[in-house]
This record gives sequence, C-alpha cells and structure tokens, in this order.
Amino acid sequence: MSGSRPASEIDIHVGRRVRRRREALGISQGRLGRHLGVTFSQIQKYEKGTNRIGAGRLYQIATFLGVRPSHFFEDMAGEGGGGEASVPNGGAHRDEVATLNDAFAAIRDEQTRASVLALVRSLASNGSPLRGA
Repeated sequence: MSGSRPASEIDIHVGRRVRRRREALGISQGRLGRHLGVTFSQIQKYEKGTNRIGAGRLYQIATFLGVRPSHFFEDMAGEGGGGEASVPNGGAHRDEVATLNDAFAAIRDEQTRASVLALVRSLASNGSPLRGA
C-alpha cells in the first residue's frame, strides 16, 4: 500500500469537509447531532477527526447535507489529482476556496448563482485577472 495516507489523516480530512459543508449551509453542530441522534460534542469529534465516521453514519451525514458521500474525500492531496496544484497560491487559500465552493454549490437558485459569480468575477478583475475565465 505504498503512497496511501494513514487512516488518521483521512479521518481529519473527512471531518474538515463535513465541517465546511455544514457551515456553508448554516447548520449548527447541535442540529446535525439531533438529526443523527448524537450529541454536538460527538459531531465536534467527527469534525476534528478524533472519532472516525463509519460508512453508514457518513451516508446519513451526506444525505442531510445534500451531497454524495464521495464529497468528503475530494481534494485529498496525492490521491487521484486535484490537491494543492489545482489551488492558486500553492494551496495557501485552500480552506477558503473549499468553503466558497461548498457555499456556492448550496445556492439552489440559478439566477442567484449567476449573480454571485458575476460579483466574484468583478471583484477579482479589480485586483488581478481571473485565470481561466
């Protein structure tokens, strides 16, 4: 299994992705915990990677947060592309980009998404040109 990541690193990555998605949707740890039948402190442990999230529980979380379970494994550095090379500034803003991406994906109204995109492009063009836009 050369090149694989230790389980604890994967647990931390998955926990971070759960937290980002939950926060992007404006859902509290308490609300997610109540939905799952666990305490908010258990959700904290999941999000920190202290406690591992089982497959069934991860499926429940994904369903509640409106994503596929695979969403929580995306952007794992060194695993099937993506990673730091795909984020401007060598990953310096990785958390911000991931949070922005999750929040944008949570916007259901097409016109609102188009407006947000136009705003971001406008703000970016005032500072520096967008890459690939």
